[in-house]
Amino acid sequence: MPKPPGKSKLTTRAINLYYGNYHALGDITVEIPECAVTAVIGPSGCGKSSFLRLFNRMNDLIPTARVEGEAFIDGAPVYGKDSDAVSLRKRVGMVFQKPNVFPMSIYENIVIGPRHHGVKNRGELDAVVERCLAQVALWDELKDVGIRNKSGLELSSGQRQRLCIARALAVDPEVILMDESCSALDPESTMKIEELMADLACRYTIIIVTHNMEQALRVSDMSAFFMIDGDKVGRLVEYAPTIDMFYAPKDKRTEDYITGRFG
Repeated sequence: MPKPPGKSKLTTRAINLYYGNYHALGDITVEIPECAVTAVIGPSGCGKSSFLRLFNRMNDLIPTARVEGEAFIDGAPVYGKDSDAVSLRKRVGMVFQKPNVFPMSIYENIVIGPRHHGVKNRGELDAVVERCLAQVALWDELKDVGIRNKSGLELSSGQRQRLCIARALAVDPEVILMDESCSALDPESTMKIEELMADLACRYTIIIVTHNMEQALRVSDMSAFFMIDGDKVGRLVEYAPTIDMFYAPKDKRTEDYITGRFG
């Protein structure tokens, strides 16, 4: 059952994103509640993934990218001279569309983040691995297969995606961004990831990009609908509790997209 929105965890104010001369996102103002699942929906090319990457500054890795406007996490600026991208990405983890498991053991996939942030003690690292694998319902599946030696690449696609989520959790983030993280998975694996989202939302703020309207309705508390306007700019058309948006959308364009009339 969707939760009512809580206090804001992430906020944007009139934020614009450019890639060179291309205006990707226009004047996005939104407040994302903490400890809830927010779904970002809309047709291909409308800026959904670019919006997601605003919050961990992944767009900074694109030389032509330029951001105008403001973004905040817990009221602190995401952009600006006092913001450190490395520290930010510890707080805001990301899981991509295709499982990007590193070519190393299951154990090493998980401890790479904590080690980078200074955790050296073997016992602490062991505890992190068990905790994170348990959080994504992989501990019971993998504890007897030799996680120190078995390559993460040997896992099934669904297990690999859950391993990537476990790796994101290993640095104890506050926000998890999931960019179409179920689109390449079979129905059973997708169901496990969706159940995982519901469990994790008790502790983490989660934003998902999805093209699956049924999934958005099943898992999210809030939904944000984006589309390209007449100027070829990605804009936020409607943002509301998911139940309200899907059953009583305020904008005709939202209704048309949700019901499959376009997109």
